[in-house]
Amino acid sequence: MEVYNKYKLVLASASPRRQQLMRDAGFEFEIRLKDIEETYPEGLAAEEVPGYLARLKAGAFREELKDGELLVTADTVVCLEGRILGKPADEADAVRMLRELSGKRHTVVTGVCLTTRERQHVFSSLTDVYFKSLSEEEIAYYVERYRPLDKAGAYGIQEWIGYIGIERIEGSFYNVMGLPVQRLYEVLKSEF
Repeated sequence: MEVYNKYKLVLASASPRRQQLMRDAGFEFEIRLKDIEETYPEGLAAEEVPGYLARLKAGAFREELKDGELLVTADTVVCLEGRILGKPADEADAVRMLRELSGKRHTVVTGVCLTTRERQHVFSSLTDVYFKSLSEEEIAYYVERYRPLDKAGAYGIQEWIGYIGIERIEGSFYNVMGLPVQRLYEVLKSEF
């Protein structure tokens, strides 16, 4: 079944997880990449940052879009107690982040921006994630073995730490992986 055929989809993301989620959901798309400095205004609420960054990424491609193309950009952040936990700088930083997340609830927010030559639509999806209390051994094992340096909050829900450490989630599992696929599908159907 072809899930979407009104526009030619263009995914502007180097994330292998986003690309795989799009493929697995049945979307056909082209990948386009650019280096974009991901900065946001100081004082912007943590939950608003992903939508802002997704729109910023889209701006770099907007002039190049052709008629009939729809650009998909996204950004995901991990929010803990109103602060953003980005990608860890190194293994020590990853250990620090996982210690902070241990035994607590945090929120994963993904902002998605859909852009054509004529219009733009931005939405965000929020998922609450509850970690059990992680032991120092569990944290060390995960960081050494999986090296989660390319992941916001220093973890991937689809990896070992997700299997043993996450007690429950409220919201979209795939949002935590980096793209709320079901919501994307529904927005494309209803808005485009």
